[in-house]
Formats: sequence, C-alpha cells, structure tokens
Amino acid sequence: MANDPYSTLGVSRSASEKDIKSAYRTLAKKLHPDANKDNPKAAERFSEVTAAYDLLSDKDKRAKFDRGEIDADGNPRMDFGAGFGGGRGFGGGSGGQHGFGGMGGGGFESGGMDFEDILGSMFGGGGGRSGGFGGMGGGRQAPRGANVSYRLSVPLTDAAELKPQRITLSDGKTIDLKLPAGLEDGTQMRLSGKGEPGPGGSGDAIVTIQLQTHASFRRDGDDLRLDLPVTLDEALNGAKVKAPTASGAVMLSVPAGSSSGKVLRLKGRGFTRKDGSRGDQLISLEIVLPEHDADLIQRLEGWQDTRDVRARLGV
Repeated sequence: MANDPYSTLGVSRSASEKDIKSAYRTLAKKLHPDANKDNPKAAERFSEVTAAYDLLSDKDKRAKFDRGEIDADGNPRMDFGAGFGGGRGFGGGSGGQHGFGGMGGGGFESGGMDFEDILGSMFGGGGGRSGGFGGMGGGRQAPRGANVSYRLSVPLTDAAELKPQRITLSDGKTIDLKLPAGLEDGTQMRLSGKGEPGPGGSGDAIVTIQLQTHASFRRDGDDLRLDLPVTLDEALNGAKVKAPTASGAVMLSVPAGSSSGKVLRLKGRGFTRKDGSRGDQLISLEIVLPEHDADLIQRLEGWQDTRDVRARLGV
C-alpha cells in the first residue's frame, strides 16, 4: 500500500466521508479483479485502494493516522523509547491486537465495507509478552492467508425481502449468506476465516453484492416501484386487481376515476433500512386502451371531453 492512503484514493486530507466513499466506489468498480482478469496489476491496485478505504472510512483509524500514531497499513508507529520502558510493546498496545480491520470475533460483517489488510494483524500488542526484537514486549505473529473476493448476484425482490443467498466458496463449500439491513448495490460483506489459509490463520472472504435488474420492479431509494396496467373500465369504475409485490401478489383497490400515472402506495413493501424500518412499494397505474375496439368506439361516438387538460403546461 502507498505511504499515503489519501493519495491512493486520490482525495485531499480534508475530504469528507462522502468524498472518500465515492472515490473508493469509482476505483473499486474500475479495478475489481472480476473486470480485470488479465491484468494482475489491477488486482494489486484494487487491494491497495481497499486497504486505503478501510483506514480512512474508520473515524478512529483516520484520526490516528492524521496524528501520526499509525502508519498507512494501520500498524502503530514504532516508539522505541516507550518500548524499552516496558509500558508499550512493539505492537503499540498493552493487551490488545492491532488488527487492520478491527473485526473482533468471527461470523459475518457488513455495512461500511470494512476490509482487513493482510499485514494489519502481523504485530500483536501485549505488554505482558516477551519476544520479538530484543524482548520489546509484543511478539511478532505469523501472517494470515490472503483475503478472497467474491461477487454475488442477488435478485431485486430477494434483496427487498432480505432472503438468504447461497454462495459457493473456492473450496467447494456452500454458505447461506444472511443479507444485511440497508443493503445496496455494491455492499460488501466479510466472511471471517473463509479466505486463503496461512501460517497465522485463514484470511477472509469479501463478498460484493450486485443487485440484479428486474423486468417489472425498479428501486427508488428505499422504495420499490412498479407500473401496473389497468383497463379503462377498472380505472373509470374502480376495481380490485391483483398486483405483484416482492413477497407475492396482493389485491389492490383501484379508486374510481383513476388516471394513468396515479400512484398508489403499499406501506412497508420496499427495502429494509439500517434501522430496521422499510420503504414502501409505489404503484403507478397505467391505463391500457384496447386497439380498434369497435364496441368502445361506438359507445363513445359523439362524446368529447371538453376539459383543457394541458392548461398547466402553458400550451
């Protein structure tokens, strides 16, 4: 990784969280290994920008880096005076680990795309341990195996309902992955210990979620939109019609006198937010007239709607 994560992402030191996230997404999309299978340098660069984002997206780590307390790999900067004094080991801690990802235990991690660089866990803390260089306090640990990247394509309706998705790992094993609240296209999840094996333990699997397009539904923020065809008599007289949702069909009441473009709302049928609440499903009515229907033409013969329906357009 470059000495300066800001330079790696191409942002200034005063960049906002939004700027950092935007820069990372642009670079990750361009450099992802799936899109650069014949370019190993792109994969190496992808790892660099991932590690830079992991550091700068963590407020605590970013502040420590800006103060010079840790380096660009997330490792504590060596303080030999403090180390020989016994109060601070080589790892810079008095009892904890300085892992780059800050993951803690195992299991799934999701949300803020918290990546862990391989080198981040090479130096352990612990003032009560001897070893390392000259008995400085923190022992040096063996490196973990490499992280492995996966891309998981998820149907839009499954994403709305947070249905578990089955993923097959490189070792042939399958896992039913529980999707997180607040899921978006590009959300990345971590499967601890599911990467390549190494002397210090296995790396992690990083799963990037890709939301599939749908023939009928489309996402609008936390809402799910649908254009629903209705007949002229259903719109004119009102009716109960079947309407699809992410969880199955429901009966929808079409108010009498509805026009094309009228939007009906189904509460709580959209995407799940991070706080557990859900968006809505917004249904736009679309009146479909029959073509060359002689009976309808005869019934309307001589009738004319005299309203100026385009007056608001100034024409």
